[in-house]
Amino acid sequence: MIRLIADSGSTKTDWTLLFSPNPPLPYEVIATFKTQGITPIHQTLDDIRMILARELQPQLSTFPRTALVNSRVLDAALMQHAEIFFYGSGCTPAHVPMMAQVLKEVLLPKSVEVYSDLIAAARALCGHEAGIACILGTGANSCLYDGEQIVQNTPALGYILGDEGSGSVLGRLFLNGIFKNPELATLRDQYLKENKLTQADIIKKVYNEPMANRFLASTSPFIIEHLDNPILRQLVIDNFRQFFRSNIAPYGHKELPVHFVGSMAFHYRSQLEAAAEMEGYTIGETLQSPMEGLIKYHA
Repeated sequence: MIRLIADSGSTKTDWTLLFSPNPPLPYEVIATFKTQGITPIHQTLDDIRMILARELQPQLSTFPRTALVNSRVLDAALMQHAEIFFYGSGCTPAHVPMMAQVLKEVLLPKSVEVYSDLIAAARALCGHEAGIACILGTGANSCLYDGEQIVQNTPALGYILGDEGSGSVLGRLFLNGIFKNPELATLRDQYLKENKLTQADIIKKVYNEPMANRFLASTSPFIIEHLDNPILRQLVIDNFRQFFRSNIAPYGHKELPVHFVGSMAFHYRSQLEAAAEMEGYTIGETLQSPMEGLIKYHA
């Protein structure tokens, strides 16, 4: 009767509540919620419990459960009827049991299924068709998908060892550039002033504080505002070109269009297309978020 879909990244989690009066009749969206990002590879069980309890549960509790939906009244025990489909970054096979456990403990649903954000991208972008599906957001990942499952994946390796094309890697390249390239000195001063930061603050945030990848990716809005600077524009294109070389080339399928989901692909579409053309690839679907595709998949 009720399905709760979660699409979680390092920065935020989008939740969508679906309802069907008589499954398998199509499900309809009846509510959406947002919480901060949930990544079991970076957060403890207690961290995740706190996010669910403090951010999600209050929104679920204020949802008008007595509202009439398709001539059916939702009763007070909302989550007891719910099937949860949680898609998230950091939901590796080793972390899936932990994520499923905490969802069951806090939300008490009928059932829980946990998948990686890469499965979310593949299902949202390709449905049941074969293709290359990619994530370009705070982090980055890609896969060769046969319409049902992932058949090949180039390891992303995270923002220190990999994640080419991502917002965190772009942020690292940007910060390196503004401090080392004299031609970017004016942009450096502007960035520091607008964000009330010093060089020491940046070093502290990257090396001494948690979630450095989020901080690095937070430079993206500033970069977007200054894409008229040819050095920054080339920085973005080179970041994407490295993504194609390191992550897509190993699949050996240049004949397939490459589909993308994520803020980096969506907001830097022009630069992504330029990089793809330079590397000999064709861009297919580009979505800011996989949620629209996941709703179609689960409805």
